[in-house]
Amino acid sequence: MAANARVKGNVEYRAGDGPLIAIPKGPLEVQLNPDSAVLSWGDAGNPQIAAIPLDEYERYVEQGLIELQPA
Repeated sequence: MAANARVKGNVEYRAGDGPLIAIPKGPLEVQLNPDSAVLSWGDAGNPQIAAIPLDEYERYVEQGLIELQPA
């Protein structure tokens, strides 16, 4: 189930073998899977999505870079 969250700091993902890409500060939707977190952001005209390893996502949360929002 998707959870609401907010990017509060420097959160990045890598698209394939390319460079790191920053996810902008602001609202974020998170879908947790057994080995990854799928992050979605942007508006209806420009939706963005990225999958990152679950341990990387957990590190971002522990560091306060991603803040989970109450339901």
